[in-house]
Amino acid sequence: MKNLLLIIFVLLLSVRAFAQQTDRDAIKQTVNTMFDAMRKSDSAMPRSTFAKGIVFQTVANEKDGSVVLETDNPDEFIKAVGTPHNGVWDELISITDIKIDGELASVWAPYKFYLDDKFSHCGVDVFQLMKTGGGWKIIYVVDTRRKDNCPK
Repeated sequence: MKNLLLIIFVLLLSVRAFAQQTDRDAIKQTVNTMFDAMRKSDSAMPRSTFAKGIVFQTVANEKDGSVVLETDNPDEFIKAVGTPHNGVWDELISITDIKIDGELASVWAPYKFYLDDKFSHCGVDVFQLMKTGGGWKIIYVVDTRRKDNCPK
């Protein structure tokens, strides 16, 4: 009987670990799809990764040294991605941490942004995602931006 309970316990842990890994892969895919859209100048792709009511914000440093929180319009981001522009927007991210609690996930991703192969700026992107019937959707993005002192 003890052996049966032990086997059931191990199987339950295995199923949970597999589900977590599947969710991690799906979360990474959602985030990467948004950046693939930027590289391809495709405005439909990022929209497919966003939940209704998504919020975009930036923690910005003013010239006087103060720090402000700027809120951007996600529709303007989508329009900018799809509007023909010079060069390829290439934001190279490194997803260093994913936390999941049920239908909520948080992603920490240091990045470097390039216009074609020319460095523009760097910082950290933080994503909050929600698991929906249609998969993981981004509900919130906040980032930092700077020209030097880039995160590794």
